[in-house]
Amino acid sequence: MRSRATDGATVTGRRSAPELAQQVVQQLWLAGVRDVVLAPGSRSAPFALTLDAADRDGDLRLHVRVDERSAGFLALGLATGSRRPVAVVTTSGTAVGNLLPAVMEAHHTGRRVLVVSADRPDRLRGTGANQTTDQAGLFGTFAPCHDLTASTTGEDLSLLVSQACSRRGPTQLNVQLDGDLLPSDADPDTWWQRPGSEGAGPGVDPSVSRPVDGEILRIGPRTVVVAGDDAGPAARLLAEAANWPLVAEPTSGARIGRQALRTGRLLLTTDLRGDVERVVVVGHPTLSRPVTSLISDPGLEVVAVRGRDGVATDPGRVARVLDVVPRVDGPDDPAWFAAWRDGDDRLSALIDAGLVAPHGDPRRAPGDGGLSPLAVAAVVGAAVAADTTLVVGSSNPVRDLDVMAVPWTPHEHRFVVGNRGLAGIDGMVSTAVGIALGRPRAARSIAYLGDLTFLHDTNGLLTGRGQRRPDLTFVVLSDDGGAIFSTLEQGDRRYASAFERVFATPHGTDLEALCAAHHAAYERVDDLGRLSAALAESPSGVRVLEVPVSRADRRAEAAWLRALAQQVVPHQDHRR
Repeated sequence: MRSRATDGATVTGRRSAPELAQQVVQQLWLAGVRDVVLAPGSRSAPFALTLDAADRDGDLRLHVRVDERSAGFLALGLATGSRRPVAVVTTSGTAVGNLLPAVMEAHHTGRRVLVVSADRPDRLRGTGANQTTDQAGLFGTFAPCHDLTASTTGEDLSLLVSQACSRRGPTQLNVQLDGDLLPSDADPDTWWQRPGSEGAGPGVDPSVSRPVDGEILRIGPRTVVVAGDDAGPAARLLAEAANWPLVAEPTSGARIGRQALRTGRLLLTTDLRGDVERVVVVGHPTLSRPVTSLISDPGLEVVAVRGRDGVATDPGRVARVLDVVPRVDGPDDPAWFAAWRDGDDRLSALIDAGLVAPHGDPRRAPGDGGLSPLAVAAVVGAAVAADTTLVVGSSNPVRDLDVMAVPWTPHEHRFVVGNRGLAGIDGMVSTAVGIALGRPRAARSIAYLGDLTFLHDTNGLLTGRGQRRPDLTFVVLSDDGGAIFSTLEQGDRRYASAFERVFATPHGTDLEALCAAHHAAYERVDDLGRLSAALAESPSGVRVLEVPVSRADRRAEAAWLRALAQQVVPHQDHRR
């Protein structure tokens, strides 16, 4: 084995390029890979023919995409939805570099994405040979790299692939293909041969095998459980066992059951926040400054649990870090949770009443009479019935959902996810397609994105003839720009002269025409009743529902929510 990341030995036995490609794919199959994404190219031709043959034999599912950046996020989505390792294959040169954003996200979420990058032999590096660069180890700290050659032993190849499929996070297998890529005497019927035995491939996500017995926390300190992205059910179970309030983000997997608060992040701006003595952080919370302030407070006891990527969320560097979610011996004082439940119920009622109040009513939410983004989020949240997949984009959609989604019922196999590792908007269309393809048994699949997020990855809709297509509905919250910046510092009036140009970036894109170009069904939805009905349907293929809203009142809306929160928590009444 030769590796830029780890030195190793070479042997004299050599394989042809097709033999090496076939053996890499065979080892991927033995290690549990069942989905492979391919971005076509010349140097990767032996991989392409091997994968096509494996797909025809029914041993692998091959997904072909012409854009490597989209291919990377498709692989990320497939890994997220299926909870299995997924490979993405590219040719040499800049093709590999286009995978960096998806690799970064996979690194920060622990998703098992295997980058198989076809390369020219290392003797050509630094010579100016066509499409030749130093691509081995291109991803740096985000993914370990193994630089494979025709001399890599079968034993080493098997070990490296098995380890790559077992570890959390992405790995690069850079494969130097030397000599004839497609020999004239090659038999097309022999490009793929299923290995003799499946072995003990790590198809199941390794995070599910984490130990279940954790530290026992003492009852007494007034505690809040914060469940961020990918926290999983353990956060909910802890909150229920201790009778503690649970502030769970929509993509946490814990916004479920009796302890979860719908408006938790808003309640953290009230006097309830001042009585918190301890916080337990599970997953990767990213959505709000009140939550970040809470978990960074050096005056509190902060306990943070490592996530799938091995990192505990501790932005203030104040936490005591645990490997697994702690336990409790029994429930805490019911008055503590009762104060949060009462505040949550009353604040939720005020928000809902304000969204339907008539013009002139002082309770009315800010707005010009069109559809409220918050009301749209409420409809989307209500559509997440049992066995539903929901993929949520970054920026406003996930934050609106964080205020409006009523905690869901336990044990109904919902799957609510997003790319929250780095909280970027890129690649979300491809990610959503991959997640839907990775969960083919879901009752329905929905993706809820802003218009800029949708436009940022419209190549995710670019699917060639004969490719697998999911049954997936995109709800595009369409406000012609970046509305989230209105609620941040740059949305202040001082920056009004530059705001539209450098932050809001209105685009004026005709989404209907864009969908027509991609042969995707399109519907403009101006009514909440129609949106609810559409999300209850079971369409075939990809469908886009464009929901037009205004971003003019986003800053006023945020202030309105904060003001309502201050109304519902009486000073001192909740204190012990």
